Amino acid sequence: MGEAMRGLVAAALVATVVSVPALACKGAVTVCSTADGTSFALIRGGKPATVLVDPAADPAVRYAAEGFAGDLQRVSGTRAVPALGQVGTTGPVVMIGVLGQSPMIDALVRAGKIRAQDIAGEWEAFRQIVVDNPAPGIDRALVIVGSDRRGAVYGAYDLSEKIGVSPWHWFADVPVAKRANVYLTAGSRRDQPKVRYRGFFINDEAPAFSTWVQKKFGGANAKAYAHIFELELRLKGNYLWPAMWAPRAFNDDDPQNKILADEMGIVMGTSHHEPMTRAQDEWHRNTAGGVTGGKWDYTANAANLRAFWRGGIERMMSKGDGKGYESLVTVGMRGDGDEPMAEGTATKLLEGIVADQRRIIAEVTGKPADRTPQVWALYKEVQDYYDHGMQVPDDVTLLFADDNWGQVRRLPDPGAPPRKGGYGVYYHFDYVGGPRNYKWLNTNQIEKSWQQMDLAWQRGARALWIVNVGDLKPMEYPLSFFMKQAWNPEAMTPEALASYPAEWASEQFGPEQGKAIGALLTRYSQLAARRKPELIDADRFGLGRGDDPARDGGEFGAMVGEWDALEAAMLKAKARVPANGRDAFFQLVEHPIAAMANLYRLYYAVAWNRRLAEGNDSRANGFADQAETLFARDQELSDRYHAIAGGKWDGMMLQTHIGYTNWQQPEKQVMPEVKRVAGTRRSVVGLRQGGGRRRHHDRGGRLCTGGRRQGAALAGGPASGAHPRGGAGTSAGAARDQRGGRGPAGICGAGRQGRRPERAADPGADPGHRRGWQAAGGCLDR
Repeated sequence: MGEAMRGLVAAALVATVVSVPALACKGAVTVCSTADGTSFALIRGGKPATVLVDPAADPAVRYAAEGFAGDLQRVSGTRAVPALGQVGTTGPVVMIGVLGQSPMIDALVRAGKIRAQDIAGEWEAFRQIVVDNPAPGIDRALVIVGSDRRGAVYGAYDLSEKIGVSPWHWFADVPVAKRANVYLTAGSRRDQPKVRYRGFFINDEAPAFSTWVQKKFGGANAKAYAHIFELELRLKGNYLWPAMWAPRAFNDDDPQNKILADEMGIVMGTSHHEPMTRAQDEWHRNTAGGVTGGKWDYTANAANLRAFWRGGIERMMSKGDGKGYESLVTVGMRGDGDEPMAEGTATKLLEGIVADQRRIIAEVTGKPADRTPQVWALYKEVQDYYDHGMQVPDDVTLLFADDNWGQVRRLPDPGAPPRKGGYGVYYHFDYVGGPRNYKWLNTNQIEKSWQQMDLAWQRGARALWIVNVGDLKPMEYPLSFFMKQAWNPEAMTPEALASYPAEWASEQFGPEQGKAIGALLTRYSQLAARRKPELIDADRFGLGRGDDPARDGGEFGAMVGEWDALEAAMLKAKARVPANGRDAFFQLVEHPIAAMANLYRLYYAVAWNRRLAEGNDSRANGFADQAETLFARDQELSDRYHAIAGGKWDGMMLQTHIGYTNWQQPEKQVMPEVKRVAGTRRSVVGLRQGGGRRRHHDRGGRLCTGGRRQGAALAGGPASGAHPRGGAGTSAGAARDQRGGRGPAGICGAGRQGRRPERAADPGADPGHRRGWQAAGGCLDR
């Protein structure tokens, strides 16, 4: 067993039940479970502090105050309701407001009770300050003051996370540990983001997100987006490209979408190929009006396109306060449906299009175009135009992009003069397009995204970071990291990167589990990133020489062994997760590991089936059976995902991933072709599920399991007892037994003396890891 395996398994074994979050008790305004004479009692004896906001506070502040009060209730178990104003308030209070907009906060500044002038005029900055005697009847208060409305929001949700409420408490069912006492140390603490706009793009959202949101909320409406907006704010993000695959159009589908986004403090945008706040599908709606539905071609249909775009900006300004709904407006143009424009499109045409768009912006808003934030995405071929001299107005943010696979294509030239609009990066955790989609599971290493985005920061891309997250789930882990790095890239040092997996896992499952689960997440991402699952098939990795998988499984067998080891370690960690954390564990840890391990086993079985069938070897039939069972298990894992949390996530794992024949996803899962050979069935070396038992056929043709597998190197080595050339982790003794000799427990029927064959357990029991044929030593009649 390798040293890495020893450390990881040991961590999993010593991990205990999720408990309360780790409390540092060091520094100003930090969370502590004990009090001294200067501490602020956020929760004392199970009773939370009162949350105060001004009656006329910005809606974003009121939403955050309600959210923070809800978090105090989640931790304390006692209802906490935000109060408007402070008349008659006594006891510990939390005051939340915006500097210069909150009479409550400004009175404290005038009285010399707080000092917050250093955040005045800053972008999204906040201070958290413990104050004595802020008002009559109030002995001590926590004051959260923002430089603007989002600063106040982040100041509140920053504390929510520190007292143990994960940003993913709703979106991944992460439980909240109850605490009777939560105190804050005295002092004052300041923070603010380094990257101006930070957000994500819900994209490629059919069939998973689209089905889920329809079942859960009746569509991508304000009820659904309320949860998405809150998640983004808790992650300290501020910018969103909404789901836009037809037939979805954020502003047109539900007029409340844009209203709620603005009220909660979200800056809305549209994707790189949807200019002027218009969703792509809007061009194909309302065609009877004579504007939409024609050619998406500026050389042939410019007047209608301008009218269409003008309508988008007029809608943005329909709020009625002269400011409009807060937006970062995409300008430019690509072909309809995320395609390039006509071949040979001149850069002068694009420059003219943007000039016309900016003229519309100025006319509708009634102020110079440079007063409205804009972004031009240099995605795919548009970057080529820029490289060939396309001129971009200085106030427009230039959004560079990666190559869709995690390598940023271009960044500002070293020594380039600063631009008023600055630079940004559009990054991908999910992608639809050639050479092949990758949409199913998270296959991103945070180490890779860190390196690319750290380079972007160093080279001056600091105005906007946005990442394509596909269906949003299951990208919880890399998205959390992306947003944390965007908040303060300078703080995300190599040391912080190395400690992040354990810290994030601790936030979701408790500090006792953090190290073990963090190691699982890291190892999973290493193995998953080697090749996207959509690009894996039976021919993708090499088998061993000859026709004996027991002796030489080759590269493919070694990889299956690595997944076996990882799944075994995952199950050990799972055993220490309490019942109320199992749904979250399944979503964040168990499902991706089990599903990817199962996929490798499936294709490995198909590979051996085809190899053996070529030689007319009847062992091919056993591998065919294995492949069919593993294919069925893939669906069972998805079904279990849809059933957890009372069916809350029904539809979210509908993404097809088996059966690709070109770049586009198959319409349905397709069982890989297997071949069967006539003749007497011969036993085969089996695959394992859940890191434990081997599977084979007995001499009567029944499907059997048995024989606990020994530990395998989680860090990448073969299983203990495996053939030195690799293989799937079956020991030489077990291999002899599988060829018909005497062997360890688990060989049933004629292969074992003095014991009746055991029937398998109910095939429907615990489909996540132990289908019927995996029962101890059992055989299943086929």
